[in-house]
Amino acid sequence: MTNTPSRKIVVFSGGSAANSLVDVFNGLMERNNCTLSYIIPISDNGGSSSELIRVFGGPGIGDIRSRLVRLIPPTNAPILHFFNHRLPPSPVQASAEFLTLLDLTSPLYQPIPTPQALLIRSIFSHLHLEILKRIRPPSSTFNFQSAAIGNLFLTGARLLTGSFESAIYLLAIIGGVDESRTAVLPAIVSNFTHHISAGLTDGTIITGQNAISHPSAPTALPESPNVPIHSHSAAQDPSATATFQPPQAGSKPPLQTHHPISAYPIEDATLPGSLPTLRASQLQFSKSADQPLPAPISRIWYINPYGQEMQPSPNPKAVAAIQASDAVIYSIGSLYTSLAPSLILQGIGNSIAHGPRFKILILNGSLDRETGGFEGIDFIKAVVRCCDASSSSSSSSSVAKDDQISNTNHEYTIKSRAKSYITHLIYIEHPSAPSVDRARLLAEWGIEGVRLYGRKGADDDKMRYDEKALGQVLGAILGRRDGRERSRRNTLEVG
Repeated sequence: MTNTPSRKIVVFSGGSAANSLVDVFNGLMERNNCTLSYIIPISDNGGSSSELIRVFGGPGIGDIRSRLVRLIPPTNAPILHFFNHRLPPSPVQASAEFLTLLDLTSPLYQPIPTPQALLIRSIFSHLHLEILKRIRPPSSTFNFQSAAIGNLFLTGARLLTGSFESAIYLLAIIGGVDESRTAVLPAIVSNFTHHISAGLTDGTIITGQNAISHPSAPTALPESPNVPIHSHSAAQDPSATATFQPPQAGSKPPLQTHHPISAYPIEDATLPGSLPTLRASQLQFSKSADQPLPAPISRIWYINPYGQEMQPSPNPKAVAAIQASDAVIYSIGSLYTSLAPSLILQGIGNSIAHGPRFKILILNGSLDRETGGFEGIDFIKAVVRCCDASSSSSSSSSVAKDDQISNTNHEYTIKSRAKSYITHLIYIEHPSAPSVDRARLLAEWGIEGVRLYGRKGADDDKMRYDEKALGQVLGAILGRRDGRERSRRNTLEVG
């Protein structure tokens, strides 16, 4: 007798935060005979993804890679360790280590079967060729600093095949991810970069996902005519820079010995006239830094390289997955940079409203830079705004709709739409977590609240979900709780 999965679940998430719940979702999949589809945005422009975007263009792949690697089964530990590895923070050492990936001398290859190692090496060889075609030292170079090997592999595979989906498929196959049960779907399928902007209630506009969620001093490109030159000499300080000075008018040009094309300006994958903030690498930032925003975020939108608003189409496979699903789960993570970029895509809100029966929002265990001062109701309002905005036919109507439902006089409009997108709200009861009034939530919004008692993380004071309790609650909502497990009154409370 075949055991064909009878239920389908879609999870909206970003990368690192939701990775902590992958085991919960895997357990839910096994106990309830489900398939899982993760819908993940491609607007990430921080870390090593930013350098890949600067040089090659293409989608932000950091969150996609993070989820794919997290899904690699423990039985394939050598591959998991390989794709999870990062090159050193020193540009010189990182470049040297990348060369060991090309000549197969890297110790990372030792536990990997030869056929897989040669296939992986071929992808890196192609990436290396593409890098060599683009560099114009010392002005235009590629910085391997802290690069995630998985990001390098996905980029090389995309450039080789011309398909982002093919690159995802290749990493999943090598990693042993069962795509018949678990799919990782980019919210947008494209070989181009897609950036987002955030509008704050005080009129401020922040451009780029990394600037919204993780404030940092970007690795800025220089203003002409002074061009920083990253040293590639191991004998020098790897972080040291020199400055190229063009010849003064009337002076003799300097003799070019090492870099005959050093007078060339920086060339990268960004179009002329692109916003400078989108052109700069964001190699160094802290995910733990929660510098408050000057004002709350009012909405999120996509922009082209020149900063103009646009409405890209979603991945058709993501839309189909939502429409065929029994439940959608909005996972933990950054509200405006992990969830919103997927929810605002054309037609996503309509698919959620008319597709799955259960729509479950899992609140974070703590507040972050994007949600300072938020209560549970504020998270609901944000999801409603994003889903409603996705149904707008033009940018102007999107703005009008957002302005309308942001007005407190139109809160009834939000309430009347909320249950179309959210049926259940799961939250942690703790002073550091968003507060929720369950009675009001049900009476005024028609949304069922599910309270859990979490635990503190080992490395910080942020609250974490108890995985077993969360799995029980999700199973109970779907109607298939494991009868062998009993809910603990001090762990969860439904109703």
